[in-house]
Amino acid sequence: MNRAAVLALGILAILGGLGLGMFAALASSPGSTPPAGSGLVAGLGSTPPSSGPVVGPSPSPEASPSVGPSVSPPPSYPPLPTPTPAPKLVPAPLTGRLVSPAAAARHPIAVMIDDQFDARPQSGFTAASVVWQAPAEGGIPRYMLVFQENIPADVGPVRSARYYYIAWAAEMRALYAHAGGSPQALDTLRAKGSGQLVYNADEFRWGGSFHRISTRLSPHNLYTTGASLRAIAKTVGAGDVALKWPWTFARDAVLGWRPVGGRIEVKYLANAIRYDYDRKSNTYLRSVTGENRQIDDATNRRVAPKNVIVMLMHFGPLNDNNPKKHRLEAQIVGSGPAWIATNGKTVKGTWKKTSLTSATRFFGPNGKPVVLTVGQTFVQVMPYGSTISFVAGKAAPPEPFPLGNRPR
Repeated sequence: MNRAAVLALGILAILGGLGLGMFAALASSPGSTPPAGSGLVAGLGSTPPSSGPVVGPSPSPEASPSVGPSVSPPPSYPPLPTPTPAPKLVPAPLTGRLVSPAAAARHPIAVMIDDQFDARPQSGFTAASVVWQAPAEGGIPRYMLVFQENIPADVGPVRSARYYYIAWAAEMRALYAHAGGSPQALDTLRAKGSGQLVYNADEFRWGGSFHRISTRLSPHNLYTTGASLRAIAKTVGAGDVALKWPWTFARDAVLGWRPVGGRIEVKYLANAIRYDYDRKSNTYLRSVTGENRQIDDATNRRVAPKNVIVMLMHFGPLNDNNPKKHRLEAQIVGSGPAWIATNGKTVKGTWKKTSLTSATRFFGPNGKPVVLTVGQTFVQVMPYGSTISFVAGKAAPPEPFPLGNRPR
């Protein structure tokens, strides 16, 4: 072996030793990574334990590789709102309408309303629960509007009291609003107007709750409001309590059962009233002498009750030492014939009132209490011998069924 060959072998040995040393140093270094064959451990989300202190930041779980495709977290939605419970509704005692318990418990308010020609159109009719009309004096009838679940705006013109109207208001111990009255009525209110029969709200005492309008002549220009009357009721102790009332109500008859047309006419000495049944609205469109369409001046709406009752009662001259007034008295306790119209059909029955404070009730031809339609009721109180006319409506034609929708 020559000298050159020996030198070459020596250099190779030196280089090989250096390579082995570097490999051993790297293999034993604390910061070394595992060989490629340890991928199973990494895939399980862990690393082999280290024999020395960790150099550099700790690995985070998010940085660890995972098996399979990555899945994004679901989007974050705001929580659903808590549903608001539906308000509780109860039937109003005088109409059967579904109203709040507070409205159903409002203390009834009865207001005497003028019916002379100069007083029309009057205000308050469409807000009333029940309307009474009866002769008052000189052949001119008078109204009593009873408000319960509704608080009206303007009401008037307000007129004077009569004893038989007090008896009807006493059925519910109503706040009774009026402007003066007959001697018989005023004596009754002085004796029993602090809640025994009614709560007296005479304009002479509560003048600040009434006002006169300038567009009409006195005495046909005295008005009040529902808010003012409610304030009087609070002052005199006519509190809101649940009213027990014997009338019963049912919802409107279905359209197919309602007749087409029909009419009711009643005549007082100084006023004639006509009701035309309207099948679509299931109401009785009201007209009076001088007004083919009776309108509520406060709402500009047609007066159209759901129920009309005509009852006969004995009336006679009131012996009050003032014959020029032609005031009347009535036999209010007792019974008599009555016609009850609802859902376009009229039946003849009876009315009964057993005491001054008991409710006037109405019975059908079978002797059972009649069922009225939910809504407003007009009661026409007529003297025996009055002119009364009922014209029945015609049966509705069968409703045509669209092709493919015939009953099977």
